[in-house]
Order: sequence, then C-alpha cells, then structure tokens
Amino acid sequence: MLDSLSDRLTAIFRKLKGHGKLTEKNIEEGLKEVRMALLEADVHYRVVKNFIAEIKERAMGQEVMQSLTPGQQVIKIVNQALTELMGARHEQLNLSGTSPVSVMLVGLQGSGKTTTAGKLSVFLRKKGRKPYLVPADVYRPAAIDQLQKLGNQLDVPVFPSSTDQDPVKICQEAQTAAHQQGCDTLLLDTAGRLHIDEELMAELANIKSAVKPTDILLVADAMTGQDAVNIAKSFNETLDIGGVVLTKMDGDARGGAALSIKSITGKPIKFIGVGEKLSDLEAFHPDRMASSILGMGDVLTLIEKAQDVVDQKQAQALEKKLRKSQFSLEDFRDQMVQIRKMGSFTDLLKMMPGMGQMKQLKNLQVDEKEFVRIEAIINSMTPKERRNHSIINGSRRKRIARGSGTRVQDINKLLKNYTQVLKMLKKLNQGGMRGMGPGMLPF
Repeated sequence: MLDSLSDRLTAIFRKLKGHGKLTEKNIEEGLKEVRMALLEADVHYRVVKNFIAEIKERAMGQEVMQSLTPGQQVIKIVNQALTELMGARHEQLNLSGTSPVSVMLVGLQGSGKTTTAGKLSVFLRKKGRKPYLVPADVYRPAAIDQLQKLGNQLDVPVFPSSTDQDPVKICQEAQTAAHQQGCDTLLLDTAGRLHIDEELMAELANIKSAVKPTDILLVADAMTGQDAVNIAKSFNETLDIGGVVLTKMDGDARGGAALSIKSITGKPIKFIGVGEKLSDLEAFHPDRMASSILGMGDVLTLIEKAQDVVDQKQAQALEKKLRKSQFSLEDFRDQMVQIRKMGSFTDLLKMMPGMGQMKQLKNLQVDEKEFVRIEAIINSMTPKERRNHSIINGSRRKRIARGSGTRVQDINKLLKNYTQVLKMLKKLNQGGMRGMGPGMLPF
C-alpha cells in the first residue's frame, strides 16, 4: 500500500547520502521533495507541515551537520519522526475489567466491521481469550447472517439476534449469554450507515452507555484516504473511541490515513487488515511501519509470522537432519507448506532488510501456483522416492508427472533445485552451521 511513498523517500535519501557534506540548501531541497511525496501520498496537509518543520529543525542541528555520515543521520531522524507521527508505540486492545468485557466495533457501512469482528476473534483466540460474536446490526439482515457464518466457520459462539430486536437489548442480553457460555470477550458488531447521521450516533451512544465497553474500535477503510481521517474525527467526538482498525492496507491506496489519523484525532491505530483471510489482521506497530516505509524491512513481524506457524518440535528435529545433511523431499515439502502459511512470498521478501530497495524485486511477483505444483509433485511420489530421490529414474518421473498433472520437465526442475539445496547444506555443514537456531533454514 505504501510502496509508492517508500520508493519516493528511498530515492530522496539516496540523493542526500550522495552528498559528502550536507548544507542547509541541500537539506531544504531534500525536505521539499519529502513534503511533495507525503502530500501525494494523501497525508493531511497540516500533518505534513508540522512533520517537515520538526525534521528541518532536528536535521539542521550540530549533531547532523558535523556527522561523518550526515545522510544516514537524516534518515534516522525521519525514521524517528515517522514513528512518533503514527503513535511511537503499539497500543494494545483494552481488555481490563470484570469478565466478560465488551469491545465495540463502529464505522460506516462497507468499512469491513463484520469481517473485522471475525478476524479479531481469531486474533484474540491466539492470545488465549474466549471471544463471543454479537450481531447488533439489525438494519442489514445480511450482517447477522454473515456473522453467524463466520462464527460457524471459526467455531466461535455467536449471539442469536434477529432484525426485530433492539440493538441495545441485544448487547445487554449478549453479556449474560457470554457469561453463561464461559466467554470472556464480547465483540459487538454494530450498525453502520453510508454517511454519519444523528440517528446512528445516538444509537451507538446508547449502546456505549448500556454496555460500558472497555474499548471502542473504529473500523475505517484505508482506501478512502483523508475521508477515513475525517470519519475517525467525527466518531471520536461523539463516542471517544479507543483506537482505529484500518482495513484494506494491502490495497492500492496511497497510505495517507495511516500517517495522519493519530496526529489529527489523538487516537492510535491498533490493528490493520492486510488481506482477505480471517488470519490477515495484524497489530499495528508504528516503528515497524516507519522502517518498512523507509525500505528497512520489518524483521520483527517476519519473526512473529514464523513463530505462529513453526512447530518447535518439528523445527528441532529438522535442525538435526540439516546438520547431518539428511534433508529429504518430505522435509522440503513440509518447510514449503509452513512458509506458505506465513503469507505471500513476495510480501515476506519485502520484510527482509534491504530487499524492498532492490530494483529486481520492485516488480517481482512470485507465482504462488508454483508452490502448489511442487507440493503436488512430491505428494505423487512414493514414501521411498521422497526419502531417496536418487532412485527416481525416467519411468518413475513419467508416473509422478501423470499423478501430479504436470510435465516430466517440471519433475526435472524440482529435482535439480532440490539437489542444489543439498549441495548448499553440505557446504554449510563443512563450514559449521553456527548461528542456525531451530527452524532457521538456509534458503
């Protein structure tokens, strides 16, 4: 989503680093370009004005002007300023209080509240919570049905509401039902409108007064840019929201909302939606987002994604095999499946420091179907073939190709790549595999 801004800033700072010595003139020229890049990214003009003024003051300081690496110092200042602009640190969901606590989801119609409720239930369950979904949008029958289907899909209990009920009563009765079912967190999916009106706000205020939620999250569509900021401001004035969930952060929007909301409303972004899957909801970390915008990668998020999918016992068993160069095609397949669970391979590459700045990766689109083909090929082999690839002769290759719906050339390509991995492992073992912990693969 912020790729265009990242590319612009990377080019600007590359030019600044090209100057052996920074002067007031080239700093001002650089900041003028930064200002244009931020405005084109749909960042609020007042936010841009204050941001540039702060960076200029710090960049003109003695620490930068006399530094041996002034260009790097300016990047460091911009990184810190971007982080502070988006909230400095991650703000967690407020779940303090007597169980069951309630989290209220508000926003305009079409912003993604219902889907976000499902995603939040997945997120909370990973944290050991027991969520309870509450359909409180009685004006759109499809909203109730959608949440019921999400609950069934996720095996999360859903309060049985109907369109003839009062939304306030639904939320109150749901508190009792959640307590009876042993759930500790209610997710209230409230009604939205196509625009903000007094009737909507009054209803939401009544729900807040009756249920007393520990947190109120505004769900806003990042694709709407500055409209998302204005919507957040309006909802906050009436409800005093606790934070924002920005949906569709994986889309083509310019990213101004992410950089403006905290500064304009004083409320943090707590979560971002990064895909259509119900697992595609991430806690928002301003420091990681700033590093990502400046092309520095996002190693911590990459590690967290790996921790979510890697089985530690399997990882330790695999590490022993790696040290003995006993890496079978079965292991190859299992590792590939785990990597795919972490998300798009292209997105994972961008999280690695420096990868986002590599020209050859700018327009790289990894064919995810290739992984499906590889998995099908390996699954079409016999257990003996998967453990000893050297026995796979011409006739076996033809049989595997038929069984996997691929060509013999595809089998040859896979085996060639696999033998290259084995050679690399052998070299690593000869040189010692120091620094490789459980689950860390050399490819």
